[in-house]
Amino acid sequence: MADSELDLSAPELAPGDVLRIDDPYYERETVALVTGAASGIGRATAVALATNGLTVVGADIDEMGLSETADIVDGFDVDGRFVGVPTDLTDDAAVEAVVDAAAEEGDLRFVANIAGMQHIASIPAFPMEQYDRLTDVMLRAPFKTAQAAMPHIEETDDGVGAIANMSSVHGRYATKDKAAYITAKHGITGLTRAIAAEGEGTLRGFSVSVGYVLTPLMVDQIEDTAAERGLSEREVVEDVMLGQARTKEMMTPVEVANLFVFGFSTHAKHLNGGDLLFDGGYTHTYE
Repeated sequence: MADSELDLSAPELAPGDVLRIDDPYYERETVALVTGAASGIGRATAVALATNGLTVVGADIDEMGLSETADIVDGFDVDGRFVGVPTDLTDDAAVEAVVDAAAEEGDLRFVANIAGMQHIASIPAFPMEQYDRLTDVMLRAPFKTAQAAMPHIEETDDGVGAIANMSSVHGRYATKDKAAYITAKHGITGLTRAIAAEGEGTLRGFSVSVGYVLTPLMVDQIEDTAAERGLSEREVVEDVMLGQARTKEMMTPVEVANLFVFGFSTHAKHLNGGDLLFDGGYTHTYE
């Protein structure tokens, strides 16, 4: 198959792909805040949580993308609902505002810090403005979101809730040309554990780590990696990205979203400070 025929599009979200859990907190009065909700894993997570009956407040700088997410939720005809709030996650005041907006919709119990970005370059060539923006979005913003959300969760009638952070296999090991991303994901591990330490057992912190997921961000990364390393896009996917994995296919966004659905549920009440690693064998196997 020629590179031009390489399929780099994720399957459309379908109601049947979403994990559904019968949970006492999965109702409209319960609010989940999801960052990065305009596309990719963030969109899939917002849709999956709404499908499970929650009120979801989606934060993203992409207003049109948030509207598209709302349309998907409406099309699923589910018990939950979606409210999009355009938000610049690099602005502390905007982060505080979207957390307050979420709390106004009901009992804010869950936060999914998913928004992400990527820049491919070696450390000597890495633009510092890109480093600062990436770590602001992927590490500082989750800290600020947790800081603003924790009091709201603690003020619910029983203080039960969870803050989940999107991590990665790159939170466990390093590869070339992704220094800022790797730095942010390693930092997310520390933030997750700190949330768990301060949550008194009822407010949990956990992270989700996966390998390569077919999202718009990933498509851009494939193109950038191909250019950086002088490879074809097929070589990047088959040799660089999936070469070490035992499961020889990328995850879909909804498969990752389902991990957040489980992690927020009462079935995962002992998941606290830990990481849900679904990586197809990247980190624990080798030739």
